[in-house]
Amino acid sequence: MRRCTRTACLSPAMATMTYDYADSTAVLGPLAIVHIPGALHLCIEHARRTSVPRGWEVIRLPLEDAAPVRMPSDDLLALADAVREIGLRHDDPEPAAVHLPHEPAVLRTAGHLRLLGTVD
Repeated sequence: MRRCTRTACLSPAMATMTYDYADSTAVLGPLAIVHIPGALHLCIEHARRTSVPRGWEVIRLPLEDAAPVRMPSDDLLALADAVREIGLRHDDPEPAAVHLPHEPAVLRTAGHLRLLGTVD
């Protein structure tokens, strides 16, 4: 359980606030599953009272009964999920040598990462 990042607040975090300095925008949404460097993890009370600097825009996503969401900013996590998904498959008991054709079939994409398969 993560705690609110506000000083002296012992309440559990329920929301994550991230910033885009280039666009002068802050996004306040449900608690992220992964730690995001530079983000604020806030309790529900601080999330409701938080404001942004003058001239900034704040995008508030619904917080009520929201489950934590995974922020798609970490390519390493996307790669780990793809590897885990392949490792959990039980349809190929013996690993075989993979010979990629000239143009491999793209099975799934996550950001700029792609999961390639062989064409039968």
